[in-house]
Amino acid sequence: MSVSDQMPMIGVYDTQCPSRIVLEHVTSRWGVLVLIALLERPYRFSELRRRIGGVSEKMLTQTLQTLERDGFVHRDAHPVIPPRVDYSLTALGTDAAHRIRALAVWTEERVPEVEAARARYDGAREER
Repeated sequence: MSVSDQMPMIGVYDTQCPSRIVLEHVTSRWGVLVLIALLERPYRFSELRRRIGGVSEKMLTQTLQTLERDGFVHRDAHPVIPPRVDYSLTALGTDAAHRIRALAVWTEERVPEVEAARARYDGAREER
């Protein structure tokens, strides 16, 4: 029996499956980083932007709105002057963030292997 025979059927292969869009949101470059950062603690927008590094204000805003709409992020606007908004994970967001963090940790641990594979591939291509 092959590995693919052991895996349950999932709908993400179907172009009409709504899980594809959710998967895209939580695995986007900024989605991953927002979810992992919010595992640490709630953040204000400017703190989150500094924590993530490299994300534009526009992209962070769009990512937070998308994750909020999907039910992963909670936006808490405080009626004070100046305005204060805190972002935190919902229960659904916490579950997703733990799973994504595990993948991120695995990725960091495997970087040397990936770099070695890239070097082998590039070396073989140069020899052709």
